[in-house]
Amino acid sequence: MKAACHFPPHTLPPPTPKFPNTRRQSPLTFGNYMASRSGDYVSLIFTYGTLKRGFYSHKLMEELMSTRDAVIMGNYTTVESFPLVVGPHGIPFLINLPGSGHRVRGELYSVLSDRGIALLDELEGIDRGHYERLPVEVVNEDGGDKVAAAEAYFAHREFGEAIWKRCGKVGLSEYSMDDGRRYVRREDRPRNSSFLGDVKKFISGNN
Repeated sequence: MKAACHFPPHTLPPPTPKFPNTRRQSPLTFGNYMASRSGDYVSLIFTYGTLKRGFYSHKLMEELMSTRDAVIMGNYTTVESFPLVVGPHGIPFLINLPGSGHRVRGELYSVLSDRGIALLDELEGIDRGHYERLPVEVVNEDGGDKVAAAEAYFAHREFGEAIWKRCGKVGLSEYSMDDGRRYVRREDRPRNSSFLGDVKKFISGNN
């Protein structure tokens, strides 16, 4: 049943290009330099779903930027291809199966504090088996061959590949505004639902 994973044709980009002689780079600003000096954890976070500008969860990024816990670095794309699919309640999932799917477009943030990382980990359900924060290499859309070593929130390994199969191994190159309109806020979901329970139902086709 692929209908629940409907993807408009325009989201399918050309084959993944190669990036020869790429150089890894972690963008450094005065802010994250000072944070690293103070002993806080500093990370580049690649966002591909509802944390992006214009989407529901971006309010957290706005909060972190207002308190100088984060800085936006710009629009970036993964160097490798990954599956990006839309699951139950319009929730986006990046799946850690490099080489499948497409190169994924998103936004890169430099998160400058332990507090910022902790709030993002909480939102993404790291301790609840929802997502995993894993390494990913991304490149700026403005061009150039400098690769940033970042992290992204991938679907947890316990169900990631099963969701990919459930969606017919058809993925997106970008979580679009149209996809975002399908997103159901947690408070608007059925009272008896749970994230992992809904994922299991989705995989089994009983959503």
